[in-house]
Amino acid sequence: MITAHYAHRLPADYDVSNIRQRARQRGPLWDAVPELCFKAFLLRERGRFSAAASNYSSLYLWRQDGAFRDFLVSGRYKVVTDSFGRAEIQTAFALDARRGKAQHARFVCKEELPIPLDTDLATALGTEIERNRAVAERPSSVAAVVGINPSSWRLIRIVLTDDEPDRDLVGVGYEILYLARPLLDTLPLATDR
Repeated sequence: MITAHYAHRLPADYDVSNIRQRARQRGPLWDAVPELCFKAFLLRERGRFSAAASNYSSLYLWRQDGAFRDFLVSGRYKVVTDSFGRAEIQTAFALDARRGKAQHARFVCKEELPIPLDTDLATALGTEIERNRAVAERPSSVAAVVGINPSSWRLIRIVLTDDEPDRDLVGVGYEILYLARPLLDTLPLATDR
């Protein structure tokens, strides 16, 4: 599995109701996309959850890297570039992806952590996988994913949750405007081994 995330910074005077409308209109087009576990239409609104500026972004969990490739070459990404330009797409290989018991994801928390050079990778990655399972077991978790970007040696932690981010949030909090979840329910439960 592979995660993909891109963001577009919005002008300070941008009416974010346009983004909310766009997510409502475009979201259902993703409800049956093959090989897509989920796509979250996300908003960071200036002044909420420590956001200094507003941005609109999309977060994907693809079951296979070929599906991500198809997204790029089929023209689906062109819809984004026509409206907002071409953003850098941050990708990571999923080490573990689990679904939790909660059903309604309202927020995403994304955290990136460097892996120090002298870290034993097998131990560190095994610890992260176990941590991800524990996060997925939280009552408010809809899904939890931990991935690795081997080009920068960074861990990517993603949680889809019903809980609103609080002041102690580690990472970046996003509001989910729409969650397409074609294959989310096929992910193993947090308690599955």
